[in-house]
Amino acid sequence: MNSSSEADFLPHWPRRIPRPVNIAIERLLTAGHEAYIVGGAIRDAFLNRLVTDWDVATSANAGSIRDLFEDKTCVVLKHDTVTILIAGQSIEITRFKGAQKTVLSDLARRDFTVNAMAWDTKTRALIDPHDGLRDIQMKRIRAVRDPKKRFQEDPVRLLRAIRLQVELGFRIEDRTLEAIPSMADEISSVSPERIRDELIKILLAQKPSGAINILRSTGLLKRLVPELLEGHLMRQNAYHRYTILKHTLMTVDRVPPDPILRLAALLHDVAKPRVRMKAAGEWRFYGHEKASAQLAEVILNRLRFSKTTIHKTIHLVAHHLIDYTPLWTDAAVRRFIRRVGKENIPALLALRRADLATHTQGDRALKRLRGLEERLKAQIRLQPPLGRKDLCIDGNQVMAVTGLSPGPEVGRILRNLSEAVLENPELNTRKTLMELLIKRDPHHNS
Repeated sequence: MNSSSEADFLPHWPRRIPRPVNIAIERLLTAGHEAYIVGGAIRDAFLNRLVTDWDVATSANAGSIRDLFEDKTCVVLKHDTVTILIAGQSIEITRFKGAQKTVLSDLARRDFTVNAMAWDTKTRALIDPHDGLRDIQMKRIRAVRDPKKRFQEDPVRLLRAIRLQVELGFRIEDRTLEAIPSMADEISSVSPERIRDELIKILLAQKPSGAINILRSTGLLKRLVPELLEGHLMRQNAYHRYTILKHTLMTVDRVPPDPILRLAALLHDVAKPRVRMKAAGEWRFYGHEKASAQLAEVILNRLRFSKTTIHKTIHLVAHHLIDYTPLWTDAAVRRFIRRVGKENIPALLALRRADLATHTQGDRALKRLRGLEERLKAQIRLQPPLGRKDLCIDGNQVMAVTGLSPGPEVGRILRNLSEAVLENPELNTRKTLMELLIKRDPHHNS
């Protein structure tokens, strides 16, 4: 970092430190401990990024930290780290790393130079023994000292290096990048939950495809989601410009940065290589959307995603192949709404738009999709009855009119009435439905 850039940064930096962070540090200092702001907060402040994580390194051990902040909410999630809450601000306080238990030994054990800086609030001085500010200026991710040692200490750093590159728009320094393939096997020792969290952060970057390509070239993707590699360099057909994996990555880049959407885009064609077959001289992928949803469920469970995330993601994957034509009736549009769920339509359309954008006939298909979108909006505005719960009568009234007892026959009658109303929403009045019931379920008699 040249002196003018550092001079511009340092005078303004202290004003960005939240008061609760200063309170926590002051309490540690008053008790006779050393305490410094460390890590990504300094990096992000220098880059004019929003600082969301505030970390403090101290000479105090976890027990002393808990005692000092016994009047605050304290959570101990890992050895020698205590997360405290002051005035709504979460602060992670960790004892110095390294055998010497000093700020310098701590910084020497941190992952990358851009994260290996400390701020002394007493002297208003930046401690930067590994030239982290210079690497920020050079837009470079460089491991502190020996890359292999840093990766051995915590193999999740293999993913973090790639995540920081795509998140910050930096490049990984050659020596650090060269160490990743030789250490890739170490990722197997990392918990699925930590891998999941890094993967989501990668997917939420502005353009995740670059990071995923590095995961592939370094051998990490083979150890994380090997199913995606089945589509690498695998050609499709005349409707597609790109191979399966390249198409997948371009789709990921095109959907909005929402976790569910990005996961759905990543996995929407994951089973295509497994169902690929030739018909009339063309590669075909019959049923790939259902097969991909099933395989996506396996992958997401392996990475310990929540049941809600898995359900929402595989629902989008299973329904992403929207084969709309203007010949659809209004009832067909309503059936589509019922099938996919009104709440899922915006995400599903976003996924399909991104999917179609790389097709050879994408413009024509996108025009049809816009037509469907307008018809969906029109139907949703009308709030049509889509299912049994929307009927103007219920099972009790069916039983009262028909004399039936509770059982599957009542459900069958309600389903038939629901189908009739879906075709013709004007039928959905209590009077009309009761008349249909009195005629004793005309669908059954026909």
